[in-house]
Amino acid sequence: MRYVKLRDLEVSRIGLGAMGMSHGYTGAGTDDAESIRTVHRALELGVTLVDTAEVYGPYTNEELLGRALKGHRDKVVLATKFGLISHSGGTGPLDSSPANVRAAVEGSLKRLGTDHIDLYYQHRVDPNTPIEETAGAVGELIAEGKVRAFGLSEAGPDTIRRAHAVQPVTAVQSEYSLFTRGIEQRVLPVLRELNIGLVPFSPLGRGFLTGAVRSVDEFDENDFRRDNPRFTGENFRHNLALAEEVKALAAEAAVTPAQVALAWLLAQGEDIAPIPGTKRVARVEENTAADAVTLTAEQLDRLTGMPPAAGDTHNAAQARMLER
Repeated sequence: MRYVKLRDLEVSRIGLGAMGMSHGYTGAGTDDAESIRTVHRALELGVTLVDTAEVYGPYTNEELLGRALKGHRDKVVLATKFGLISHSGGTGPLDSSPANVRAAVEGSLKRLGTDHIDLYYQHRVDPNTPIEETAGAVGELIAEGKVRAFGLSEAGPDTIRRAHAVQPVTAVQSEYSLFTRGIEQRVLPVLRELNIGLVPFSPLGRGFLTGAVRSVDEFDENDFRRDNPRFTGENFRHNLALAEEVKALAAEAAVTPAQVALAWLLAQGEDIAPIPGTKRVARVEENTAADAVTLTAEQLDRLTGMPPAAGDTHNAAQARMLER
């Protein structure tokens, strides 16, 4: 496994997203033992960046990682997120007030079984709290040793600049994949100007780019993809055809479709550390092996030239919380 720098934070080039172990996807929360084995196998393979959030569950994903990382904490750059649960009396879904940041970090530290969080993200930008106040609150936690680095998730250029002026931002987490390229024009240039790393989530298009998704009937009733625009109607058929193109190129390169998608993403820069999510040992082995895959220039060009995925990345309620 190779390693990259997110600002001053060294991490494995491919990380592990833990959300699906407890939240959001078919089968989440049904086999904690396999999820813990998956975390341990990731560590054996050189993965150091592990990502969670208090809202996953809520809370159960952090508790799971706390159990999984017991005795292994020093091997991990541990990231979690605040701001989608209010602990300070807020009435809306977003709360990044300084009081809430302080309340949230104490809960996360306890559930994760640690005395510090390596990378603490604002999960979504809170329009009711100036970003300068949120950045200042995280800066105080850094000064106290409870947090090592500050991150933002799905933030736009102006928010990134304003936050960074108060407390240097180490990484921005945003959806980025062959299917989701929107940050390339507006956000990625700002990150590179300010020396901020990029942590792409859903780098496999929420499963589409693995080649394994054939029908939404495979999803259980709690799977959030059931009402995701990319998985409905004509959008689904369009995106399935794109996934077949990736699958064909993978056969040509003698690797898996997931490895093609991750290799393309890694080729976009040395300041990128995607966090493909899985709860299975076999999948984490497949994903991490993508670090050794080198695609030809012609193959990269073919992938880059693919038509965009059809449909929005989130349902209407989720989309309202994104900065674009």
